[in-house]
Amino acid sequence: MGKKAEQMFFKYGILMFLITLGLIFSIISPYFLTVGNITVVLRQISIVGICTVGMTMVILTGGIDLAVGATMALSSIILAKLLVSGVNILLAIILTLLVGIILGLINGLLINKMNISPLITTLGTLTIFRGITYIVTGGLPVYGFPKGFSYIGQGYVGMIPVPVIILALVYGAGYFILYSTKLGRYIYGIGGNESASILSGVNVKKVKYMVYAISGGLAGIASIVMLSRINSALPNAGIGFELDVVTAVVLGGISVNGGEGRLTGVIIGSLIIGVLSNGMILMSIGEYYQLVVKGVVLLTAVGLDNVVKR
Repeated sequence: MGKKAEQMFFKYGILMFLITLGLIFSIISPYFLTVGNITVVLRQISIVGICTVGMTMVILTGGIDLAVGATMALSSIILAKLLVSGVNILLAIILTLLVGIILGLINGLLINKMNISPLITTLGTLTIFRGITYIVTGGLPVYGFPKGFSYIGQGYVGMIPVPVIILALVYGAGYFILYSTKLGRYIYGIGGNESASILSGVNVKKVKYMVYAISGGLAGIASIVMLSRINSALPNAGIGFELDVVTAVVLGGISVNGGEGRLTGVIIGSLIIGVLSNGMILMSIGEYYQLVVKGVVLLTAVGLDNVVKR
């Protein structure tokens, strides 16, 4: 009985934690379970959630992308500059996606060709991309976008916010790639045993290029949603964003050592991050204390992952 209970905890513990968190905040604040607040939470997690799909693939290979927030910020600035200069909205969006993919490929290039660890590589590119963002803007926000662009981040299809629909499409595509394609099998195989994958004939470097390109491209999509939502491109946007993304992925059961975990759990992890942030705001908990709580949650998630492995 004890072993069965333990298995149930590790299988459904993350879902029980989300439900418990929601109940606590609904008791503390009468505004938490209102339709308006739930919509706000869904909009908030859409940006994090989009990036968790790419981060999931990267971490499953045994890597990490700490530059995701800086990639999103730089992509949003480039998109803003294009829109302000009069470039067609659709063309500007396509170019922004290409920028995100290129930034992701730069990470893959440094990891594959220079043999620099993913942690150090993306920590370095985080600093570089963030610096370029400030250079391009001079530290000033960019605004004044054409009418209609705000629909992506603020609009609805029926009663469903557009960002939530985009998030659902991204999760659907990510699920298909991971569980219905050779690429998905290769991603899990590399994270489980990279040497065995090489001996099996898998082009490991190509797969790493692809996962970092996907991560960068999804950061580009997140930048479009973010810019459309706030209608202003800020050079300091996305600072600390990688903490939320990594925490959501690890909370969702993706092993930091690679090769283990399911994308379905990451969806719940993203919801926990959104509910936690929103609940703390409703409780008027200061921003600095929120950082402490998120850090504790991340360490707890990684610690539990190590306990489960042992």
